[in-house]
Amino acid sequence: MEQFEYNGRNQSGKSVRGRIESPSVAAVATWLKTQGISPIQIKPRRVFLKHNIHWLQHGHTLEIRDLLLFTRQMGTMIKSGVPLMEALRGIQNSSKNRSLIQLLRNVCHDLDQGMTISETFSHHPDFFNDYYVSMVKVGEESGRLEEIFALLYQQLLFERQMSQKTKSALRYPYFVLISITLAIAIMVFFVIPVFSHFYASFNAPLPLLTRTLLNVSAFFVHYSALLIVIFFAAAYAFRRYIKCPEGRYNWGKLKLKLPFVGPIIKKATLARFCRSLAIANQSGVPIIQSFTLVSRVVDNAYFEKQILAMRDGVTRGESLLIAAQSAVLFTPLELQMIAVGEMTGEVDEMLKQVADLYQDELEYEISRLNETIEPLLLSFMGVLVLIVMLGIFLPIWRMGATALGTPH
Repeated sequence: MEQFEYNGRNQSGKSVRGRIESPSVAAVATWLKTQGISPIQIKPRRVFLKHNIHWLQHGHTLEIRDLLLFTRQMGTMIKSGVPLMEALRGIQNSSKNRSLIQLLRNVCHDLDQGMTISETFSHHPDFFNDYYVSMVKVGEESGRLEEIFALLYQQLLFERQMSQKTKSALRYPYFVLISITLAIAIMVFFVIPVFSHFYASFNAPLPLLTRTLLNVSAFFVHYSALLIVIFFAAAYAFRRYIKCPEGRYNWGKLKLKLPFVGPIIKKATLARFCRSLAIANQSGVPIIQSFTLVSRVVDNAYFEKQILAMRDGVTRGESLLIAAQSAVLFTPLELQMIAVGEMTGEVDEMLKQVADLYQDELEYEISRLNETIEPLLLSFMGVLVLIVMLGIFLPIWRMGATALGTPH
């Protein structure tokens, strides 16, 4: 995703400038038209060490919890009847995050220039994404900002919970795999070479397992610099690949097929999709625009393509059920719930229930993950230790047996 600077005119003829993060110029132009802005100029924005400079200048970075707190405070103040400008300045004065203070200062400055709150938010795409801005715009136009901020808070809280649960599920396997890798590295680079010199001094034939271990250790020791270069080159190439459209799509699809963690990622992504779509529809965002916005929220190129395919199906006049069936993302139970929602006119409520269902399944998958993967990792570690121990000590046992005159 690149950042672009745009210049255009809104429906009243007023000049509008801003920044947005988008995959292409065409996508920016399409987004501007959905916002009622006629684009005049769109150009890439040059950014040099933005995050590092931001850290050095302010000492704080803006995170999801900052947006969560800001959204909660805005909803509470507007509900209490506090004017919008006073609410923003009140949050600015009470905040200790210098980055947020500077951002709100810029927002207040734009409001003083006659911009709407959604237009000012769109100038800060690193903090307010398209989904957030569009929801706020709907709240402005319908006079329901209080309700919109409350819904946005629920959505952000849900996304944060999904993210934390997914990370907690993956933390244990990552820790164990890193520990195993470090243990293998210590054995290969430090332990086995010591025994290699020891066995070489005896000039005696060694078992096949021992010779294999010694050869593997020698290979890694002698070519360690080359292997490190290859590793970092492969990591760099992989990062470049998953940033291109084809790579992002293939990596997003592959993640869903990974053993153990694939189902967790899929259920967390589907839960975010269903709840985001339900809240957008409930807020009054047109269904076609809702699909477009939600496709950018799921953070998975494969899901994004499937969601946009659902949008295209609905645009052609298909029902939500038919579009969902063609996307091949949902189980028959969830499709049945969507069908009931369409028949009763409560699609938003049914989508929320589907999201809750995925959340429950996600918690079950997380609890089952540790129970499933722990014995497998321990078994792998046990087999690995057994191979290394046999390879190292088998020659010693043979030499001891030979010295004692016993068969071996």
